[in-house]
Amino acid sequence: MNENNGMAYTQNGDAPDNDTQNKPVNNTPLLQLNDLCKRYSGMGTYMSVFHMNLTILRGRIIGLLGPNGCGKTTLIKMINGLLTPTSGNVLINGMEPCAATKKVISYLPERTYLDNSMKVSQMVSYFADFYEDFSTEKAYGMLNALGISSDARLKTLSKGTKEKVQLILVMSRQADLYILDEPIAGVDPAARDYILRTIITNYNPGSTIILSTHLISDIENILDDVIFMKNGSLMLYTSVDSIRSQMGKSVDSYFREVYAC
Repeated sequence: MNENNGMAYTQNGDAPDNDTQNKPVNNTPLLQLNDLCKRYSGMGTYMSVFHMNLTILRGRIIGLLGPNGCGKTTLIKMINGLLTPTSGNVLINGMEPCAATKKVISYLPERTYLDNSMKVSQMVSYFADFYEDFSTEKAYGMLNALGISSDARLKTLSKGTKEKVQLILVMSRQADLYILDEPIAGVDPAARDYILRTIITNYNPGSTIILSTHLISDIENILDDVIFMKNGSLMLYTSVDSIRSQMGKSVDSYFREVYAC
């Protein structure tokens, strides 16, 4: 680690030395990025992710933060095996992305992928058939709490309600790693608190959540750690408590300072 203005900036992406009280003790890395790069070619070659090294342990809720175009979604897709790295690798439980790792990752993409012709209940049944770790009881409990009818066809629901349904399906799994790309961007403010409570109360406490969002002030109270990305590179990986204690600022305030135009 290098020290910069009292803040620990990681160059090798080692997991921050955080207070682990009330967290499960398991030192086996859940996720490792080893010199990970993704280069795009076309109208000029550019690097979307540039030599990222990162080690993420279990039992953490982590904010993946950075401006548009910094490489967050590309990174998420490589972790999920949807993009192939140009060089370096991703390891989940010591394995590169494959069928086995897909079984332990529950992924919420930024854009909905649900079949508009299906009923909500049919989507629940589809997930229950496809994922061994899916809890139908948990899914219906969250649907009822948000007042979403299981008989409704997805095409009749608003954009925000569709996103709630998709999040419910993702959080009803008992996964090792949850990756949520902008989970609250399209929902009304009144529903955000419930959705955040849903996130923190409906996941396995021995697993980890990586949550990418621009709505930092809404989520920072549930975060353990933050990852700052800039121009495809890892800029900072540290605990939320470190930012508050060393910088005397909220994560949102520090983010605005770091990425000020």
